[in-house]
Amino acid sequence: MLPTYMLVLSVTYCLALVFTFYRAGSDNRHIALDLALAIMIGGFLGARLLHVAYEYPTFYWDNPGEIFKFWRGGFVYYGGFIGALVLCSIYVHFKKISFLAWADFYAPVLSLGYALGRVGCFLNGCCFGDVCTLPWAVEFNYPGLPTGLRHPTQLYAMIFELCVFAFLLWFERRSKKGPSRSQGPAASYTAHTGDLFFTWLGLHGCGRLVMEAFRDDDRGAFILGLSISTWLSLILIVVAIIGLLKVATLRGMSPPKY
Repeated sequence: MLPTYMLVLSVTYCLALVFTFYRAGSDNRHIALDLALAIMIGGFLGARLLHVAYEYPTFYWDNPGEIFKFWRGGFVYYGGFIGALVLCSIYVHFKKISFLAWADFYAPVLSLGYALGRVGCFLNGCCFGDVCTLPWAVEFNYPGLPTGLRHPTQLYAMIFELCVFAFLLWFERRSKKGPSRSQGPAASYTAHTGDLFFTWLGLHGCGRLVMEAFRDDDRGAFILGLSISTWLSLILIVVAIIGLLKVATLRGMSPPKY
């Protein structure tokens, strides 16, 4: 029987592929699909490795066979993001194509995929929030978790990211940077790109900070009182600000106004 979490991830990957196919122009669709494969492989490996190496290293050291039982869950989104980023960077380097152009292209896809993926977390019961008595509080059936109503932090993240997804599509159309249906991003994006991608990085980082503030699940050792995901979110926000300023400088204009 396929676990609900893996089922949701499988459906999410399928929908992301359909969305990617729709966005990509016919001339560059093969590149878009190659990158989609790199994102899947790098995302899967990176998400699993960060969970194993950071969240529960002692457990997996004592039980190495459990590393390969991925269907039981155990993935870290930021690990997947880093893994996908590395593989995609290698691909665009050898293809000699613009990384930022394709990063802009994939920003809405990544945003939608993240939002839908959090549905799997909600159904699985992982990534739960702290105890609360709000009307929308949920009791999660998760191994070892005491009974009680908690913040549905997975839904908070999903709703926030869906709003980010809608904003990215609006901003893309407003900037008149939407990919050409015949030629793809290489032909339709301007010379200096990255504003859509960096915008997503910043907004996603802000959303993760909110989610991390409400979460109560075990996420490995904290650093200076903050989870690793909180630190990575702060780094993304800084990178996003620097990236947007750099893009604006290259274009000889002020940062984009929303």
